[in-house]
Amino acid sequence: MRAAAPRAVFRSVGGRAVRIWAAAHAQAGRDPRTEAEWGRPGLAFCPAGAQQGAEVGPSHPRKMGSKQIAQETFDDAVQENITEFEMDPEEAVREAVQQFESQGVDLSNIVKAVRPPASENGQRQKHQILLTLDSLGRAVAEAAVAELPEQLSAQFAAQCKEQLAFRYLAGRNGAYPVVRTCWDAAGRELVLQSLRERREDAELTLAGLRCVRNACLKHERNRQDFVKAGILPLLTGAIVQHGDSADVVRTPASALRVMTFDDDIRVPFGHAHDHAKMIVLENDGNEFCQEIVDLGGLNFMVTLLADCMEHPDVVRQVLSAIRAVAGNDDVKDAIVDAGATDLIVLAISHHLGNPQICEQGCAALCALALRKPENCSVIMEGGGALAALQAMKAHPREVAVQKQACMLIRNLVSRSRDFSRPILEMGAENLITEARAAHRDCDDVARAALRDLGCAVELRELWTGQKGSLAQ
Repeated sequence: MRAAAPRAVFRSVGGRAVRIWAAAHAQAGRDPRTEAEWGRPGLAFCPAGAQQGAEVGPSHPRKMGSKQIAQETFDDAVQENITEFEMDPEEAVREAVQQFESQGVDLSNIVKAVRPPASENGQRQKHQILLTLDSLGRAVAEAAVAELPEQLSAQFAAQCKEQLAFRYLAGRNGAYPVVRTCWDAAGRELVLQSLRERREDAELTLAGLRCVRNACLKHERNRQDFVKAGILPLLTGAIVQHGDSADVVRTPASALRVMTFDDDIRVPFGHAHDHAKMIVLENDGNEFCQEIVDLGGLNFMVTLLADCMEHPDVVRQVLSAIRAVAGNDDVKDAIVDAGATDLIVLAISHHLGNPQICEQGCAALCALALRKPENCSVIMEGGGALAALQAMKAHPREVAVQKQACMLIRNLVSRSRDFSRPILEMGAENLITEARAAHRDCDDVARAALRDLGCAVELRELWTGQKGSLAQ
């Protein structure tokens, strides 16, 4: 019976010592992964456990404190199992996985398959995804553009979708990682140039715009870099150029929306507002609220909400759009006159278990009620206050729902005090007090709602001017 003892690749060295040693060699300008120093090429325990050159972040998920190896190291271990221990390929892979994992190595980014043996001249063979990548490279170098769509869709894209390890290996060997990775100027310009020079090509435009959207989602630096490089006119231009294609129109519209997001938690603030202004003022973006109404957008949204009430994703998006256009006081009246308030209340009640719909519904009603006593009456008569309180009761832990509901209640009573009593009789005081106690972010809006409802509110004096009296 063969012993499963670790072979040369499994050096018994403490992880911390290896990382320090590798870091010292890297600082000295030497590659800590050379065959002479490690006894085997590609065994890379780099600083902080990440492979050298890899971006640590959402695009490179790994276990905290785990060791990393190169793909070549794993492939060599598998090949050694086959040649020296006479294992069949599947057994060789299983053995290598077991041995590495027993040493605490994270193999999530490793392709766990047998690489073809070296050729007669000793040249190493490649995994299938790298062979496909080479074919793509040759097609690009030879300007064989006609070959690209078939290869991308039928081979490379399918392989990348299959597992993370394939995407990671391709990314380490010349493929461009799109999602949540900081793009360099060359990759950005390649996409922009393709979109500029082949505007009439719907298929290429669609592929390029999807790259842009995915690259900018939750990545503020990519957003800013693409905007500075001139992506906005290409996005709005694609909508005009391909207005008869639903897929192409949908994708640049989605990308424009992503450009106005502030969703990257790695930066203190983004340029969402600046990008929105640029879309509107410099790139013919049709954002102005009254223009949307004049062009029939409001009627479309109301009809869509009524017809698609059973589809929560559509309902949430429509409520968000209504909330946005309700920033214009004249449009508020148009929305109410179109009967949208009853539909919003119905959406909240019908999807009471969906916190996103409850949040957006309360937010839309809140916008319609702001500075509009007449609209407040319509909302009250339609059951808007009761729907908001039911949402608070259904989602006590959802701070966004609690906050929007409190703001709605406050707007309903701030200029219409007669509504205070019926709202209090619905149990508003207890729900708002509980929200204030449970969520720090709700404190200001909850206190304002309680105050305008006529409830007793404890007002904390944060500072009296005396040293040491600042409230914690």
